[in-house]
Amino acid sequence: MKRFFTTFFTCLLTAAITLFGYTYYLDQKDPQKQEETVGLDTPNSSRVIAGEPIDFTAAAENTVHAVVHVKNLSYITTRSNPLLEFFYGYKGGTQTQIGTGSGVIISEDGYIVTNNHVIANASELEVTLNNNKTYKAKLIGTEREMDLALLKIDTNEKLPFLTFGDSDALQLGEWVLAVGNPYNLTSTVTAGIISAKARNLSETGIQSFIQTDAAVNPGNSGGALVNVQGELIGINTMISSNTGSYVGYAFAVPSNVTKKIVEDFLQYGDVQHGVLGVSGFELNAATAEQLQLQLDKGFYIQTIVPESDAAKVNVQPGDVITTINGKSISSFVDIKNVLNTKRPGDVVHLTLQRGNKTLEQDIKLMQAHAVSFVFQGIEFSDLTPTEKATFNLKYGIKITAITAEKYLPYKAELTNAILLSINGQKINSIEQAKRIFSQQTENQRTKLEVLSPKGELIKLFL
Repeated sequence: MKRFFTTFFTCLLTAAITLFGYTYYLDQKDPQKQEETVGLDTPNSSRVIAGEPIDFTAAAENTVHAVVHVKNLSYITTRSNPLLEFFYGYKGGTQTQIGTGSGVIISEDGYIVTNNHVIANASELEVTLNNNKTYKAKLIGTEREMDLALLKIDTNEKLPFLTFGDSDALQLGEWVLAVGNPYNLTSTVTAGIISAKARNLSETGIQSFIQTDAAVNPGNSGGALVNVQGELIGINTMISSNTGSYVGYAFAVPSNVTKKIVEDFLQYGDVQHGVLGVSGFELNAATAEQLQLQLDKGFYIQTIVPESDAAKVNVQPGDVITTINGKSISSFVDIKNVLNTKRPGDVVHLTLQRGNKTLEQDIKLMQAHAVSFVFQGIEFSDLTPTEKATFNLKYGIKITAITAEKYLPYKAELTNAILLSINGQKINSIEQAKRIFSQQTENQRTKLEVLSPKGELIKLFL
């Protein structure tokens, strides 16, 4: 019996030693398991823990000092009301209207970007910094199509400012901050993600906005959209809702477009628009089948402006633009998204489809308002930004010449007049006018609404 217990305890001890050694061997063989057991505060570790919140504090702290409050003061003269004058002695006078929004300082010497609608019709502009100092602001330039304006304040201080980031590098789902300075309050900061890029909010396809779900309310218009590094990647511009308040998503002008427009104001005095010098339409499955094309995406070229570089190189009507500078083209918005950051004289690289052949071609862009087209003996061209400002117009194209005999009696009234609408649809560009005219049937009458050089409204039927 004694021998049995001796043997039993000897076996038990041997098994325990063996188990301990095996366990120690496994622990030494799996360093990853040992590291995770020790902890996660390794100095060289770059792991992102699932569920760990992103730290926005540095980006928010830097941004709020560069976002300002913008006050728009406009003075309106009111007419005398006989009833008010009889009972109260009120003879009319000047009323002050106040509008507010936000702006972003982009240089230490006081240049500020905001929205055009924030400063529209202003008699005076005031800017309040985050430190509550207030300055009179001067309007340098406006770009209504992209809803941007550039202001300048004079100060001896070096102001905090934001640097431009690369909006083309944004990715869907990327975290961003929307920062504004509404109602003379201290800055407000909200977080969200990039929901969409190159979002079109216009019938003409001119705008290409960034869409975000970061909360942006009316007083935040003109404020900053920044990435987690604190770089300016957009100017908050509008809220998509019937009430104008945040309902889940908002929009911003891309920083690359904003930077180009600011540089244009400072270098040229107005915005420089470069165009390809071709016109046409977007392809879809129906039009591709009708034209017997092998592809159903791209921009189909119908006509080429004779003075354009496209007319001098290997580009032909019937070609389909599939890429510009390597970016896929499936709509007119895609073309504008590329050209919004380009100027006349810049060269872009096109990929063209001509039948079964794929062609590569460089094209030098031409000035937008240098392009014209003729419809039934009436020649049209785009308005320059200066002309829009002179006439105080947000839309319209210019009638540059009358060649049709039947309209010659009205040549004086129509030459240099502004075409405002076609069949009740407001016209923003000759590209839009071309599309509408091309859809007209032979027996269909076309109604034009025209503003004469004398300011008279003329209705013309073609």
